[in-house]
Amino acid sequence: MLSAPSARSRLRVAIVAESFLPHVNGVSNSVLRILEYLNAHGHDAIVIAPGPHGRGPDNRVPDHPEISHYAGFRVVRVPTIRLPFVDSLPIGVPTPTVYRTLAEFRPDIVHLASPFALGRGGGWAARRLGIPRVAVFQTDIAGFAGLYQLGALQRATWRWIRRMHNHCQLTLAPSTETIQQLESHGVRNLAHWGRGVDTQLFHPEKRSDALRRKWCAGRPEQTAPIIVGYVGRLANEKGVHRLAALSGRTNVQLVIVGDGPCRSELETAMPDAVFCGALSGQDLAAAYASFDVFVHPGELETFCQTIQEAHSSGVPTIAPRVGGPVDLIRDGSNGNLGDSNGNPAGCTGLLLDPDNFEAELADAVSWLAAPSRRQELSAAARKQVEDKTWPRICAQLVDYYRQVLAEVNPAAWESPGPNH
Repeated sequence: MLSAPSARSRLRVAIVAESFLPHVNGVSNSVLRILEYLNAHGHDAIVIAPGPHGRGPDNRVPDHPEISHYAGFRVVRVPTIRLPFVDSLPIGVPTPTVYRTLAEFRPDIVHLASPFALGRGGGWAARRLGIPRVAVFQTDIAGFAGLYQLGALQRATWRWIRRMHNHCQLTLAPSTETIQQLESHGVRNLAHWGRGVDTQLFHPEKRSDALRRKWCAGRPEQTAPIIVGYVGRLANEKGVHRLAALSGRTNVQLVIVGDGPCRSELETAMPDAVFCGALSGQDLAAAYASFDVFVHPGELETFCQTIQEAHSSGVPTIAPRVGGPVDLIRDGSNGNLGDSNGNPAGCTGLLLDPDNFEAELADAVSWLAAPSRRQELSAAARKQVEDKTWPRICAQLVDYYRQVLAEVNPAAWESPGPNH
């Protein structure tokens, strides 16, 4: 039986999250997993997050009472606004509530989750209070500005990001390319921290022939199209419109899971695609496992959690050769062949030239979906993520917390042993 953690091994963590429930995205999902881990290991925490402003069909937030607690921890809300060029991304306003909450809670460390406006305010308050700070870079806000050709705003955003992150003791980034990008813009004190995946929920055994038949209803019974899936927000920065390169092909059935401000125009551009809306839990797991190929077409991903979820479901993936997917997809292109049948050893998908993505997409789908490769690709995809569990990833995060605390005050933060 494990002994109770010592006083110093119990951490008090304040998480200032740029996004949180009821909005569901990569930022909020990782914060939820962290809170669950902190609760399970005897730590204390509090969350400061935007309120659920702007609920409705544009971001599929259900109309329910504001969430004030999660995993036994209090959630303090601040007002929100929206960026004019990314209307699916609400931004928290750093009101005096942020400073007051941190002063009252007295955390050992402040975790800034994808900081921008609210995170900047949380970082400032923590500095004033003398509390060490760990920032987690997740959202490429500067890239959003570049997408809309707002060059001056993009440069200003990078100055904002550099100043904010360099006031933290440590910035954690989710991919090699993101670390290089941050370094090139002058951000210091960087380390890598990836993301976990629920390998029990997202599993090849969730594949459903009934669901596949439902998606292909109306097609001739003798045809067996390749089912190509996408999961994510339907917003400009996700590049979902690029999937139209597959629309109208008799050998492909597009399935789009998710919702957002671009849904109507995407339905017009891809009239033969199946639009499922937002899914979660077992419904989402069944959808992933029932794809033949998963495609994420966007170029602004610092990580791309949906690729990990597809891999966990035994589904090979395609993405542009840029950003987070470069670390996640074991690329089978560029002559990286592993055996006499042309099957790359350990291949989990294909990375395509961003400038020729649409032109290369159909051939890439056909290559990955070949029956002779399916079993090997599925096994390789699953194997790649089997050790990337959330408990393991969160334990690494707590190690980073302790590393920062030991650097700030070595005498007070000796090694706590195995309890985390």
